[in-house]
Amino acid sequence: MQSIRNIAIIAHVDHGKTTLVDKMLLAGQLFGDHERPGDLIMDSNDQERERGITILAKNVSINYKGTKINIIDTPGHADFGGEVERVLNMADGVLLLVDAFEGPMPQTRFVMDKALKLGLNPLVVVNKVDKPNCTPEEVHEMVFDLMFSLDATEEQLDFPTIYGSAKNGWMSEDWRKETDNILPLLDAILEHVHPPEIPEGNTQLLVTSIEFSKYIGRMAIGRLSRGTLKANQQLTLIGRDGTETKARARNLYVYEGFGRVEVDEVQSGDICAVFGVEGFEIGDTIADGEEPEALPTIDIDEPTLSMVFTINDSPFFGKEGKYVTSRHIKDRLTAELERNLALRVEDTDSADKFRVFGRGVMHLSVLIETMRREGYELQIGQPQVIVKEIDGEKQEPVEELTVDLPDEMSGTAINMITQRKGMMLSMTPKGERVVLEFEIPSRGIIGLRSNMLTATQGEAIMTHRFKEFQPHKGEIPGRLNGSLISMENGKAIPYSINNLQDRGRFFVDANQEIYEGQVIGENSRAVDLVINITKTKKLTNMRSSGNDDKARLVPPRKFSLEEALEYIQADEYVEVTPESLRLRKTLLREAERKRGEKIYN
Repeated sequence: MQSIRNIAIIAHVDHGKTTLVDKMLLAGQLFGDHERPGDLIMDSNDQERERGITILAKNVSINYKGTKINIIDTPGHADFGGEVERVLNMADGVLLLVDAFEGPMPQTRFVMDKALKLGLNPLVVVNKVDKPNCTPEEVHEMVFDLMFSLDATEEQLDFPTIYGSAKNGWMSEDWRKETDNILPLLDAILEHVHPPEIPEGNTQLLVTSIEFSKYIGRMAIGRLSRGTLKANQQLTLIGRDGTETKARARNLYVYEGFGRVEVDEVQSGDICAVFGVEGFEIGDTIADGEEPEALPTIDIDEPTLSMVFTINDSPFFGKEGKYVTSRHIKDRLTAELERNLALRVEDTDSADKFRVFGRGVMHLSVLIETMRREGYELQIGQPQVIVKEIDGEKQEPVEELTVDLPDEMSGTAINMITQRKGMMLSMTPKGERVVLEFEIPSRGIIGLRSNMLTATQGEAIMTHRFKEFQPHKGEIPGRLNGSLISMENGKAIPYSINNLQDRGRFFVDANQEIYEGQVIGENSRAVDLVINITKTKKLTNMRSSGNDDKARLVPPRKFSLEEALEYIQADEYVEVTPESLRLRKTLLREAERKRGEKIYN
């Protein structure tokens, strides 16, 4: 039997995790001399490369000194925390990567807590020791303090530490002694990560992930905890509720390099994909056909937020996208449910609208961005948090929010968050910066990031994660400014924009095509204002000095998809097409909006 090591790599966003995985793949000699794999090999998704974050957990394996090392690359962002919790069930050890300057961050604490409770021993890598002003020894102490505060065992506290620079391709046991390769890290994995423990008994595999292939369908991914798994073996699928269904494994795959290789038998302790079992979900057990025994199940994070997805019915519909009908959108959302586990989709009273539930604004915005790149046109409503009735009491999701920012700006942040019903839990000085921890309703986080960055001159680092449902906290003030709304279809004329600049901040460029009901700017006052920026200057044969001064237009504000979703009001949509993002009123005509106001009032 081949020796196996299963290791999950966990790190905060931007601490160099994906770069380190790249170097490990190169060290495992997965590429021929003629191949040039480039950077960010594991972040194969376009959005992962652009955003600079890992979104999907992925498996890859290398062979080193006769041992197969299964590497599980995990996301570092809070909205994808569900991915992390699941895949840790497949690991026998964790490689904790920390920045030699920043040290362990809030998201690291959350994932590390899960790993320690699962009994996984950490191997710490202090990365980026080539950074100026870095403090590797202090960071090592901070990691120890973190582990201690998380009630780590004696064995877990006695963790080995490797130092180096993944970007420059070297690792060493002493950060002052630079080497020319990362082999000391691979040697440390073989030495300190235990091989899988295989208990006695028959087949048991916990489904921890699902892969979807458009050619063959769904495959269950997990680690074979005990027993053997053979092609065409009779199996039993044990659901989360204890129901048993007979099944058969038609094909088995193990991971080699980046791909899957079909095999006839899987050895205990290896990570594999099973095809042929029908109707499985995350947390189900694939067990022996004759004497099935279930494994403890795993919880899937509940959605905390919903948005309405609807067809694009603006005057510009169908100009840029290929898929514009409600059938197209429904089919795409149904396909996404197969592989996006924290997602839920419900029909509404309208055939053209669907309510989509997710873990956060970023979780759903990744789906929306993927759809627009595939050629879909759709409109998205304002994010709404999920409110439950528990024991007759209205309850809403509450999150733990951590803000890292300069000390002198802490008062501004505290004031901003307490206005949104946040409650401060702790305030920890960290050099010239301070780390603030709050409990805040999920409603209060929507739209907070952009305001916080503006108020702190871009210095604040915010992370948050779902904690629990708590009694409803009451009203939270929304956006203070109203919208500037276009009165006419046509082009945005520079002359008109110049004359109306004192009314507020514009979102559209000069000479851009606009339509009636489009939100083209933010009013400087609290009410919505309908304006006409399609008027041109009246030309006469009379001229006067000073009237023809060149218009000085303030550059328009441009939104990213997440910013647009967090900005809109309840009566507005974000229109998403392959090439454009537009904000618009739900009802385009002013008369219809006024009639709606009378009905509601």
